[in-house]
Amino acid sequence: MAHYQNFEELEIYKLSRAQCVQIWRLMNETNLSKDFKLRDQINGSSGSVMGNIAEGFGRGGNKEFIQFLSFARGSNYETKAQLQRALDRDHISLNEYELLARKI
Repeated sequence: MAHYQNFEELEIYKLSRAQCVQIWRLMNETNLSKDFKLRDQINGSSGSVMGNIAEGFGRGGNKEFIQFLSFARGSNYETKAQLQRALDRDHISLNEYELLARKI
């Protein structure tokens, strides 16, 4: 972690940000936009992945950073579960689900 100046340089952060953008688009371009509670949950969990990576980096210590990466991982799996709910409710296609699930 010492050779990174900010969290935006971390590949894992870049991936989580891209995932967040993809989920935002999905929320706005599919019937998921009408399922307000699920939409809010998946938006929150995907955003939490980014937030925990950033916060952990900002704590300045490896032990805390690892702890926050664990939180981010949990939020990432929560995002996958919410995507499964979106699939089960026919808000998204199997193809859309699989494209995002592979990246999780």
